[in-house]
Amino acid sequence: MQTLTVQTPSHHYPIIIGEGIGHDFSLWQPYIGRKVMIVTNDCLAKLYLQPLHDMLRSNEIESFDVVLEDGEQYKNHHSLNRIYDALLGHHADRKTTIIALGGGVVGDMAGFAAATYQRGIPFIQMPTTLLSQIDSSVGGKTAINHPLGKNMIGAFYQPQLVMIDLQTLQTLPDRELSAGLAELIKYALLGDAALLDWLETHIEGLRRRDMALLEYAVAAACRMKADIVAQDETEQGIRAWLNLGHTFGHAIETEMGYGNWLHGEAVAAGMVLACRLSEQLGSLNSGDTQRVRDLLCRAGLPDAPPVFAFEQWLAHMRHDKKVLDGTMRFIALNRLGQAAIVSVGQTGLLQRTLEPYLP
Repeated sequence: MQTLTVQTPSHHYPIIIGEGIGHDFSLWQPYIGRKVMIVTNDCLAKLYLQPLHDMLRSNEIESFDVVLEDGEQYKNHHSLNRIYDALLGHHADRKTTIIALGGGVVGDMAGFAAATYQRGIPFIQMPTTLLSQIDSSVGGKTAINHPLGKNMIGAFYQPQLVMIDLQTLQTLPDRELSAGLAELIKYALLGDAALLDWLETHIEGLRRRDMALLEYAVAAACRMKADIVAQDETEQGIRAWLNLGHTFGHAIETEMGYGNWLHGEAVAAGMVLACRLSEQLGSLNSGDTQRVRDLLCRAGLPDAPPVFAFEQWLAHMRHDKKVLDGTMRFIALNRLGQAAIVSVGQTGLLQRTLEPYLP
């Protein structure tokens, strides 16, 4: 078991990483109140919901739950209102704790509900997917989607605890595991060239769910994210690096319909486009891009985006949260292992980047 600490201006909290630790009440006890709401989805409820209730109730914690439909397409205000309805129906107060039991969709919605119910109540992230364990559960980003853009309605709100039980990865579908590997590759590309070398050596072992390799990878990613969040909690500067591939990726998710491409799959294709953009800017060469594409393929991920009209790409990317004063901003690479924020005012640069994938 490993414990890391996220130190932000709003408060400090631990990330606990280990195999089979989710039902050790002593690890939870300092961070929960006497009443707990568990937010999860219908797939995970069958696997993990009752044991979590049993642990809480056997320790005299009152617990109730909200079980949402599984999928990115349900990360919306309708699902959010179901969480509010349950909180109000069970007379939750400001000491009630929300536990987000699930992946990034559950974590985002439960966190946003916690940030806004009675102007803020405690919540805990218990991420069950690789993607959420290494990325979305850490750092306090919470949001729901809007038909015009992904994660456009949300808040920065830090959890009290991130409980990462690696055992949950054993029930994760292969496609979801690969989606998480996309975010792991992202961390290597934006700030850790040594991790990129390590991933090229161990990517097949990670796909086989070697627990020692997974623990190393999860801890490495969480450590990097915790360091970035500590420096820039509300994404005024370097935290934007974590969006490598995301501006392109969010455009893919929005165009294709939420849930048809998994977030990690869209980010993978987005990272290829970020590499191509970096080529256009003169900081990478085609060999660097091919190296990234090869690793993505070995991880079971797409190495190219879907084909759709340039006008649609622009329409989606102009709704991105990184747009500043009407100018689109992207995360590019100075080299593999070092990110940079670039402003793109001319659409010709983007058209050349996307050219192989336009109809």
